[in-house]
Amino acid sequence: MKTIITTPHAPAPIGPYNQAVLTGNTLYTSGQIAIHPTSGNLVLDDIESETKQVMSNIKAILTQANMSFDHVIKATIFISNMDDFQKINTIYGSYFDDATAPARETVQVARLPKDVNVEISVIAVK
Repeated sequence: MKTIITTPHAPAPIGPYNQAVLTGNTLYTSGQIAIHPTSGNLVLDDIESETKQVMSNIKAILTQANMSFDHVIKATIFISNMDDFQKINTIYGSYFDDATAPARETVQVARLPKDVNVEISVIAVK
């Protein structure tokens, strides 16, 4: 059995998918990019502000599912330029305690939706 998780505090999907799906105690988020949920505009001023918007979107989805970053067990980060890795990592890392940070992979890709620079998805468990 699955429950679709949606919130107006994260951007609406730009395709045939949902913001997240909860099955049992496990939440799977779709990849989030730096779309501001209210304006619908991309936040692309710099990689730090872009990553902060992505993490804010993830936080909104986690909150809607009555979870927090403490519940995240796995993250996947797609980036368009590995030279941005350290800046993205610094922002991403500020949302987790080092001792309980989730498992993760970071992959450089040729292109991301709407030509953004970073996309992140997470799996969380209550």
